[in-house]
Amino acid sequence: MRVLFAPDSYKGTLTSVEVARALAAGWWRARPGDTLMHAPLGDGGEGTVYAIAVSGGWEWQQSGVTGPDFRQASARWLRSSDGQRAYIELAQASGLSLVDPARLEPVGATSEGTGELLRCAIDLGVRRITLGIGGSATTDGGAGLLRALGAQMNNDRTWIDLSRLDARLGETHLRIACDVTNPLLGPTGAAAVYGPQKGATPAQVIELDARLAAFADTLESATGRRERNTSGAGAAGGVGFGLLCLRDRFASLDMVPGIDLVAEETDLAVKLAGADLVITGEGRIDAQTAFGKTALGVARRAQAAGVRCIAVGGGVTPEGIAALAAVGAQAVPASDPPLPLADAIAAGAAPLIACGERLARLEP
Repeated sequence: MRVLFAPDSYKGTLTSVEVARALAAGWWRARPGDTLMHAPLGDGGEGTVYAIAVSGGWEWQQSGVTGPDFRQASARWLRSSDGQRAYIELAQASGLSLVDPARLEPVGATSEGTGELLRCAIDLGVRRITLGIGGSATTDGGAGLLRALGAQMNNDRTWIDLSRLDARLGETHLRIACDVTNPLLGPTGAAAVYGPQKGATPAQVIELDARLAAFADTLESATGRRERNTSGAGAAGGVGFGLLCLRDRFASLDMVPGIDLVAEETDLAVKLAGADLVITGEGRIDAQTAFGKTALGVARRAQAAGVRCIAVGGGVTPEGIAALAAVGAQAVPASDPPLPLADAIAAGAAPLIACGERLARLEP
């Protein structure tokens, strides 16, 4: 068999590169005669930067930034070998994994560090930037990011002045790699869907949604753009919304599905065409998978190519199983029986190696 390993990262635990290697190592134990191919992926969220780096032609950069909890953080990003392009990952500067789980601040967390990374790239002469906006710790509507780019606003974000935005944005082409389709507000918005995983209580979810609504009124009035209902506006706690409102300030600004962008960078279509089976996966396969996560993106492409697809999840729920079954893919847990989250994290790659071997032994 020709088996393609094309997983996302397991957030906060293993990069997509490490996940692909672990699953392939287990498969090789059972079927050493098979041809194994790697295409580690991402959807714009945490760990995507490593999948992009593996594709080649990039150089690592490192910058000090303001973390989501206002503590100093060190963020890695990619600059192309010719210096013309950059890939920046929000999760490196404003990510949930940067915050101690015991010190989560869902209301106060800032996206400022991501704006600082954009400014770092622009300072180095980069004018074509791709920004992956998944995995955030923030629900500030992108207010912190806008501040880092020169916007001025009061603390409750009911007043904003964009006259001092960095003029170089007008020379900058920005592609936003977005992994979800949520609007900014309401029951499927940034606060309601993603606030709880960032530590928000039910009362804080209501507060965050109200804050986002007030900020939306202010920013849309200042820019003349109504973006709150645009697909992806609710991504990364509303960072999608904040940037979409600045569309006219950039030379160009496009929001694209993260999986599409990474698939292009890693030649996924070519690799799929040469495979009999593709094994994808992510840390959790659940209701959010249906909003456009990596596993669903790979499964759709596999179905179109006539290639069987299995998705391995650190956690798997009935909603996730249904989302993948709708496009002909099978979802399986990495561990059988499933491990508690803390135990799975402590186990590292071992459960995935065992899973790869288990899947291989089921093949005829």
